[in-house]
Amino acid sequence: MINSQRIFLVGPMGAGKTTVGKHLARLLGMGFFDLDTEIEARSGADISWIFDVEGEQGFRERETAMLKELAAREAAIIATGGGIVLRAENREILVETGTVVYLAVPVATLIERTRSDTKRPLLQVEDREAAVEKLASERAPLYEEVASITYTGDKASPHAAAQSILKLVQQQQS
Repeated sequence: MINSQRIFLVGPMGAGKTTVGKHLARLLGMGFFDLDTEIEARSGADISWIFDVEGEQGFRERETAMLKELAAREAAIIATGGGIVLRAENREILVETGTVVYLAVPVATLIERTRSDTKRPLLQVEDREAAVEKLASERAPLYEEVASITYTGDKASPHAAAQSILKLVQQQQS
């Protein structure tokens, strides 16, 4: 069993945080929470609507509040949104309350995985590829800053990725 009570998955949109997180939670017998899904459930509105009505700032406020709530849970795998690292307060919460795994995925893979996405507000622009590249390059140093572990196996199946991440967490804690 691992020592950490919480494992946070961070990385850009399309990195596989939710998919891999669900597999990791099953492997560990822990609860799984997707931060964006929890925000939507709590607010009764989808992320796009929150962005439209409250702007990115309003969404980030909700995101920080939900992160604080989930960081207080015991034994949880938490998939964060791609922008969670933008606020220093969030980076501090991540580092202080759990093991942070950065799913580092090549930009080309992110572009392919988000190609037909219609729900992510920051990708609803004319030049989606440029948006993905810009977000990835701006946020990568922040993901690296908070990461306890960086996982780069983007070609692995979600289950295999979860198994590899589990081994990395166990190695780090031994």
